[in-house]
Amino acid sequence: MPATATTRSTRTTRNTLRRGVVAAAALPLLIGALASCGYGSQAEKDEPQDKAANVAGAGEKLSASEVRIGYFPNLTHATALVGLQEGLIEKELNGTKIKPQAFNAGPSEIEALNGGSLDIGFIGPSPAINGFVKSKGSNLRIISGSASGGVKLVVNPEKIKTLDDLKGKRIATPQKGNTQDVAFLNWISEKGWKVDPESGKGDVSVVRTDNKVTPDAFKQGSIDGAWVPEPTASKLVSEGGAVLLDETALWPDKKFVITNIIVSQKFLKEHPDVVEAVLKGTVKTNEWINANPDKAKASANAKLEAESGKPLDAKIIDPAWPSIALTDDPLASTLKTQADWAVKAKLIEQPELTGIYDLTLLNKVLKAAGKPEVSDAGLGAK
Repeated sequence: MPATATTRSTRTTRNTLRRGVVAAAALPLLIGALASCGYGSQAEKDEPQDKAANVAGAGEKLSASEVRIGYFPNLTHATALVGLQEGLIEKELNGTKIKPQAFNAGPSEIEALNGGSLDIGFIGPSPAINGFVKSKGSNLRIISGSASGGVKLVVNPEKIKTLDDLKGKRIATPQKGNTQDVAFLNWISEKGWKVDPESGKGDVSVVRTDNKVTPDAFKQGSIDGAWVPEPTASKLVSEGGAVLLDETALWPDKKFVITNIIVSQKFLKEHPDVVEAVLKGTVKTNEWINANPDKAKASANAKLEAESGKPLDAKIIDPAWPSIALTDDPLASTLKTQADWAVKAKLIEQPELTGIYDLTLLNKVLKAAGKPEVSDAGLGAK
């Protein structure tokens, strides 16, 4: 008997319902398959939670199409290395693209920030202070901490066996007036020794040497040691050097800022939502690094390999990695101390640092994550 229009309509409806039931039944299988690709199960134990908030494109688009982020290819910039390598910062940006830029020196990064070719940067305290002071407080703000520690005095053990043996020796620092140079000059002063801060000549010869060439200079004997950050310190150890002093031991609570996160004031004013998203990413990155130190070490090394074409040898990165503490706290009081040391060494005039910090967005992010807020040590914007 021929099917009527009503009969055909009924069959179509039943078939549609059957397909819907099959699709619904298959949905958990699809979700399970996606989980096995890294979006569930074990991956959720190793990555920050709140996946819905992390997925790029979730929620409203942010106010900038891209954000230019600067960093150094150093282990003391591990937050940037791992955050970029693992996509943990990008996940918070809802489609805003990251344009990463690697720098080898603080002054060039400050110049890029002041010149408008960089929005946010990872940088040491001395360049941040210098950049803030030279612009009379108009160009940058420190918006977060990133790392503490990771600086060591490494020496030739055949020539230097005790700290007193440094007198008359040639000790390298990365650059005149940089963070390690200032710390070493202050240590020399506290020993009662004299060194001209401009020339580096005196009871100890302070030899300003780029970290890239310091290991070769050490191997050739043109320097007797160096006060340097990681991984340069561990490279020197691999060349026969010995750690005579870890700078961490000189600080209260064994903490001092080695890397900050700074932002252009113009970018902060125009795109606070983007800055906040980046800070969400850095906070989650530090959390992930501290929860997964071995995976984080491998991730940082993979990023360094991408930058230089060669990863760090295990004998270098393995001892270097645990000496660096990742922290959202900018340890503001230690930055003030470092500025005082630079004044004492007559490398800078007494700086006015009020306003160098704006931790408003960081503390908002920390509070939302159930973490304690951090202090600007009275150096915040009024």
